[in-house]
Amino acid sequence: MSKVQLICPEVSNMPWQENPGNLVNAPIWRYTENPIIGRNPVKNVARIFNSAVIPYEGEFIGVFRGEQTNGISFIYLGRSKDGIHWDFDENKIPFVDEEGNPFMPIYAYDPRLVKIEDTYYIMWCQDFYGAAIGMAKTTDFKTFTRIENPFLPYNRNAVLFPRKVNGKFMMLSRPSDTGHTPFGDIFVSESPDMVYWGKHRHVMSKSREWWESLKIGGGAAPIETSEGWLLFYHGVAGTCNGYVYSIGGAILDIDNPSIVKYRCENFLLTPEAWYEERGFVPNVCFPCATICDSATGRIAIYYGAADSYVGLAFTTADQVIDYIKAHSVVTSDDTEIGIR
Repeated sequence: MSKVQLICPEVSNMPWQENPGNLVNAPIWRYTENPIIGRNPVKNVARIFNSAVIPYEGEFIGVFRGEQTNGISFIYLGRSKDGIHWDFDENKIPFVDEEGNPFMPIYAYDPRLVKIEDTYYIMWCQDFYGAAIGMAKTTDFKTFTRIENPFLPYNRNAVLFPRKVNGKFMMLSRPSDTGHTPFGDIFVSESPDMVYWGKHRHVMSKSREWWESLKIGGGAAPIETSEGWLLFYHGVAGTCNGYVYSIGGAILDIDNPSIVKYRCENFLLTPEAWYEERGFVPNVCFPCATICDSATGRIAIYYGAADSYVGLAFTTADQVIDYIKAHSVVTSDDTEIGIR
């Protein structure tokens, strides 16, 4: 029995592999058969990475960043019985507007997928006269209806909370610029209706730790726990050989998620395996989704590796939250309400 309660459904068939018992740092271990998605996974798609999955009708479904052979990213739908072996639709997701007319983005990448009540929401980065957040909704994964973009350019790394907080939809994002953005903090915004977004609050900034000394950004959807919102995010370091993307962990206040309760000073996962260090963009671990089981406290983390593959890693709520709390360092920027 876990001492930390995961506030989520039971997913007894979630992918899982036991702790190998030889961990020396953070209590997160890689799936031994990684990567679970390799190169050229479907016709006209060279690489799938930075993608999000979710339990659906006793199996699993996901939205995947498919880098086409022409270099343009779009979002593809995938299905799996076990969350590990995936079958993909050959054609990209056909987004429509509110009247059912085709309404495709110019490009779309780094999707997240979150269920709130009876609706599934997809968020991604797209062109809105500059890099911005695109959104769509579905109830059946057959019709995907675009909804209003939540923010003006420039913004990336948006992810919704899996339930309303104080009656409002909540979303994390990272304001950016026109380029690859050598800066970035995480903010949270709220909406009464998924159309109008406001009450923007700062959550946390980059830190002095090497692995997140350049910028940070949201990752998987926050996980509701008895300790607060468990957040797996990405931190970026600048090196003489380019950027390095690692996975970090924090716990946000359950009622006011602009307040950081705990923030791990150490990375939870950093590029070390060959599929993380070697690829189209080397040295990248980029979290986009988790699957959790409330009965066991198990957590599976899906992450993009080197902009070339999808990797899978595992932990438990007890282990990872204990580690975050034991290695927590927070600043006044983290713990304040985030408004000035």
